[in-house]
Amino acid sequence: MDSDRNSIEQFEVMGQEIKKKKPKKIKSSSSLIGCFKSDLGHSAVEESDVHGNFDIKSAVKDLILDSSPTHLVVTVNGIIGCADDWRFAAKQLLSRYPRDVIVHCSECNYSMLTFDGIDVMGSRLADEVVSVVKRHPDLQKISIIGHSLGGLIARYAIAKLYSEDFRKPISQDDGQPDGFEQPVREKKTEGKIAGLEPVNFISSATPHLGLRGHKQVPLFCGIQYLEKLALYISWLLGRTGKHQFLTDTDDGKPPLLLQMTQDCEDLKFISALQSFKRCVAYSNACYDYVVGWRTSSIRRPNELPKHLSANNRYPHIVNEETAKLDGSNVEPQVNGAITDDIELEEAMIDGLNKVSWERVDVSFSGSKQRFFAHSTIQVKTPSIHSDGADVIQHMVDKFVL
Repeated sequence: MDSDRNSIEQFEVMGQEIKKKKPKKIKSSSSLIGCFKSDLGHSAVEESDVHGNFDIKSAVKDLILDSSPTHLVVTVNGIIGCADDWRFAAKQLLSRYPRDVIVHCSECNYSMLTFDGIDVMGSRLADEVVSVVKRHPDLQKISIIGHSLGGLIARYAIAKLYSEDFRKPISQDDGQPDGFEQPVREKKTEGKIAGLEPVNFISSATPHLGLRGHKQVPLFCGIQYLEKLALYISWLLGRTGKHQFLTDTDDGKPPLLLQMTQDCEDLKFISALQSFKRCVAYSNACYDYVVGWRTSSIRRPNELPKHLSANNRYPHIVNEETAKLDGSNVEPQVNGAITDDIELEEAMIDGLNKVSWERVDVSFSGSKQRFFAHSTIQVKTPSIHSDGADVIQHMVDKFVL
């Protein structure tokens, strides 16, 4: 351990950069946050993951010192969370792709700052990503992974980072002579996020449709009185609570989550999502008492799969749906006139389904950790959420470089 301290000043998982200089201890509020800056005398080196199959110390020895990873992966924590919540997943990504990716665990929205509102936090995250990109000029691609509220923050941030300057419609003629009939296909545009090529947008137990009514918060057991009560006390979670429960209509504008289901004049929410090669929604089919199955998987009640079966390789993955475009050609109404919960939900589903989503359903039924499903799906704390390791492994295995 002493030799590691004397030989390495700073280990930045972000960028896989190792600089050999005079020893200097890096101060940090946790052992692994943000760029994974850490003093090497703590768990960043000593601690292996729950299965003991990855240790940062051994990974350091295997790195090529002059390698320059080109793919930035940004992870975003949920409410009252912190950058350290994504430590386990970050280790797995780096174990699989040590020379290809930089993992940056966002640290701008943590603890009580997560009550400031999705728009404020999304803007903070956008600024943070820009600063990270500036520090690593070799970056070419970007992927974003968000848990719970973090998925909504990420959706707002990518709209801020999306640049129309880079949009290039796919040619529809492909150089064919006049009169040659081409098959009908989607006119997809290419864009950039923070100047980088967007690849993976992954949400995990994210309330894409909000938490308003219709059993979107399983803790309320579908009891209308409790669901209505939640609307009245959503202010306890600050502006974030109003956004998630869709009660932010004081200024006459439609709820923010409804606005985020279409392209607005200054923020291209849907175009930003469509620019990613793949968008994935991981959701808990049961035992998630915070975020319901439908809101996290962006489905109507009749669209939820009826038959779930465990995967031999990933025991807690019980259903997978490949990406398909389900959205209608009708733009969702965002004129502020919608007040009915069902209409609100339908408008958001129509808007979000203009994006081709891969859907992955998860179940911890039978697991001793099932009652913590909301955190287990992320492996927030390996010592008590270890059963979600196969879900993270699935995420890593399906990750597109």
